Amino acid sequence: MTSAQIMSTSALMIFAYVLGAIPFSYLVAKTRGVDLRKVGSGNIGGANVWRSCGFGPFLIATSSDILKGTLPTLIAIYTVQLPPYAVVLVGISAILGHTFPVFLRFKGGKAVATSGGVLLAMFPLLVVCGIIAWAVGFWITRVSAVGSLTATAIVLILGTIFLFAGQLPMAYAGFIWIMCGVVTFLHRENIRRLMAGTERRFNKLS
Repeated sequence: MTSAQIMSTSALMIFAYVLGAIPFSYLVAKTRGVDLRKVGSGNIGGANVWRSCGFGPFLIATSSDILKGTLPTLIAIYTVQLPPYAVVLVGISAILGHTFPVFLRFKGGKAVATSGGVLLAMFPLLVVCGIIAWAVGFWITRVSAVGSLTATAIVLILGTIFLFAGQLPMAYAGFIWIMCGVVTFLHRENIRRLMAGTERRFNKLS
């Protein structure tokens, strides 16, 4: 990279982290008088907003969390025109901001929506496939974690296929592999509860 690209990448990484660290789900729930850290799963993610505040606030919170990943990544790709590996660094910065937000003592969400936002800027088709997979997994089980893990698996498989088909840069494929692993790791408690049959289910969808 040129010195200008290095400076642009560094500036965008800082911007992406700060934007990612804004806890939109937490703030949306707060407008309803709910502290997500004290209800439901205790997680400051979209699923807990849905469970605690309803579907409308969930849509607002999730859309905002997606935008946190999409906006800086789009700037990196189309405005600054950074190479793929630098774009990945910007996207990861947004995800780190969401997962370890400085505004909430570094205790954040599980990165599904923000990771999806980064991927939306990189390769939109994978996001469409991931959303469909999430919807199917969630609809069958009424468990948000199952939807998220199903989407993660589908994105991982399809991303690898697109890489070998020459449709996806190696840097983006590496991002997909890493983030699928991270998202799965962040759901480790959900996986334990699923295996024990104690994971929370949605009894109503409104």
